[in-house]
Amino acid sequence: MNKVPASSDAVPQVSITALRLTDFRSHASLSLSLDHRHVVLFGENGAGKTNILEAVSLLSPGRGFRRATYAEMAAKGTEGFAIHAGVESAMGAAEIGTGTIAGGALGSVGAGGEGGRRVRINGASESADAMAEWLRVIWLLPAMDGLFTGSASDRRRFLDRMVLAIDPSHGRRALAYEKAMRQRNRLFADDVRDDLWYESVETELAEAGLPIMTARRQLVEALQRQIDRLPEPSPFPKSDLSLLPGFEDDMPDTPEAYRAALARGRYRDRMAGRALAGPHRGDLLVEHRPKAMAAKLCSTGEQKALLIGLILAHARLTATQSGMAPILLLDEVAAHLDAGRRAALFDILDELGGQAWMTGTDGHLFAALADRAQFFHLSNGTVQPAKGPPPMETDE
Repeated sequence: MNKVPASSDAVPQVSITALRLTDFRSHASLSLSLDHRHVVLFGENGAGKTNILEAVSLLSPGRGFRRATYAEMAAKGTEGFAIHAGVESAMGAAEIGTGTIAGGALGSVGAGGEGGRRVRINGASESADAMAEWLRVIWLLPAMDGLFTGSASDRRRFLDRMVLAIDPSHGRRALAYEKAMRQRNRLFADDVRDDLWYESVETELAEAGLPIMTARRQLVEALQRQIDRLPEPSPFPKSDLSLLPGFEDDMPDTPEAYRAALARGRYRDRMAGRALAGPHRGDLLVEHRPKAMAAKLCSTGEQKALLIGLILAHARLTATQSGMAPILLLDEVAAHLDAGRRAALFDILDELGGQAWMTGTDGHLFAALADRAQFFHLSNGTVQPAKGPPPMETDE
């Protein structure tokens, strides 16, 4: 069986060896038989390529890379969806089922999971976090191209997703923090004046918020070290990262200091009707190191190259800290890269040792992968294996 070559110091590869979808988005029924190579999905716009990647992204905690509701993921007119994947890793083989169909077509999915989604691994009901024991999933989408110029909330979400790929418990901390913050805001809305109520909920807020900020800081520091170790020159420029924790003063380093900061800001927060300090106000700042320029001021092409470099560095860090090479989902990644950078990207993906899933309307853009990938052509609602990328069209 063909395998993606990896560097000698690479962590064990994780591969999806089978994928079956039932009533997921545009795919009423889809079955892919795979090996350990990369996967390329090519075909016209609207053929369902990104929908397949979204399904793979659901093999991790959360609502996938579109953050859609589960009802939106189910094919129109159906009662739910099912995703089944065969996974091979250093731990062995696993059968993972997830979705919202309680039995029937899903079969292997039972009670449990998160927010209406069920998860079953090797026949046993599990939490969504348990999928991270078998695989980690990282993605890069065209919608992320505006990351550096977009809102701070987009960058916080991006940062938290990077943390989550390494520490699956980060999602639970975020939910606890949001719940406590809503409770405190409700006290403001109800004009509660009793300090004891605030002290109680602010304790919960500090106990959830401090670990979030600590995890973000540790991730940024570790990611920066990973970037600094990358060789020069690089086809994707290095970044310099900094984190704004969400407090005007220094970030509190103990729950007591966090609670004190909340108490000091209580009058201001009451006037605003919401918390004006905390991890929900943080931001990730990125600088293009070779040009010593803020990423938001760089050209569109430079921002794309920076973002790819950041994702690849995060994939290396995830592999090192989790002990498994992550699955990479790269939607339309080759469309805006020149031939040299495309070839360099494919070589880096090999070096990472993980399985990458890539999509594109122009299959010939992946020609440099040759037999390092499996190719599938999507057209008119069907998915067919292809022997390789289609030949480049030429003007006669």
